[in-house]
Amino acid sequence: MAKREEILRIFPDHMKKKWEQVLSEEDKLQEIRLGVGQPVRIHTSGEERFLCVDGTVTVSSAGAWHLTEGELDEIVKNICRYSPYAFENEIRQGFLTVQGGHRIGMAGQVVLNDRGEVRNIVHIRFLNIRISHQVIGAAEEIMSYLYEEGRFLNTLLVSPPGCGKTTLLRDIIRQISNGNRWGRGREVGVVDERSEIAGGFMGIPQNDLGRRTDVLDGCPKAQGMMLLVRSMSPAVVAVDEIGNREDIKAICQVMQCGGSVVATMHGNSMEDVTGRIKEEKYMREGDAENLGKLFERYLFLEKKRENYRVREILDRQGNRLCG
Repeated sequence: MAKREEILRIFPDHMKKKWEQVLSEEDKLQEIRLGVGQPVRIHTSGEERFLCVDGTVTVSSAGAWHLTEGELDEIVKNICRYSPYAFENEIRQGFLTVQGGHRIGMAGQVVLNDRGEVRNIVHIRFLNIRISHQVIGAAEEIMSYLYEEGRFLNTLLVSPPGCGKTTLLRDIIRQISNGNRWGRGREVGVVDERSEIAGGFMGIPQNDLGRRTDVLDGCPKAQGMMLLVRSMSPAVVAVDEIGNREDIKAICQVMQCGGSVVATMHGNSMEDVTGRIKEEKYMREGDAENLGKLFERYLFLEKKRENYRVREILDRQGNRLCG
């Protein structure tokens, strides 16, 4: 299905016409932000614009379409196919992934259980529709730095939000799985806790992650890594946005079992990375003093105009290989 049709399916039939101008440039579309009483905001190639009731797009919010409570309710019901209870597990995580891998973040009134955990989100009043874009070949220029004598090196991608680390991660996974000029194709296990890497819809990846890739969708990262090691025997395990103690423990266990890891983390520098993990107790002897011994390659990304770029690549000793 074409991306335009995938996005249109999010909205009820009587609203579809409003989106024709927006979707004439769907390849540049990044986010659609909706909120009760707020103007409909369109983020395209780093710019914010507003959608009017007649479907025109403007740079001013003055004549923008302000969604009513009833209109947003209609959109939410349409997304859930008029059966919100069937999607309760996904909604309480704060997002749904729809066909095409497009991810819809949700906010509203939170209902807690007796343990203080989120049981559900009701009265959903805000949506953030993040448009999925897979960039085949995004990792082509950096793959040579990630191999040594045919072995994929433990790699960490570090960047602030919105700098393309998940896009780059997807293509690294695809190239490891299919094989490339630096290494043969290997079995890859992906733990896709938020359905963002594979863009899973009903368990089926919507993004191309390669012919030798298995995906565990919607599973917490630490549990998922160990489950995949036991059940699927991946040569490489891939996860997005690591950072807590359980994640690091699982990563160390994967490495100790002989597997390689490719992961991402929010941050700007090696100081940010060490600040998050240096107190963990699960690293092998000596690693607590030198985090560089955990991963063998560190890629730091930054935003460059409309696109991301790899600012620098460091090895485990902190030597700059690129950038």
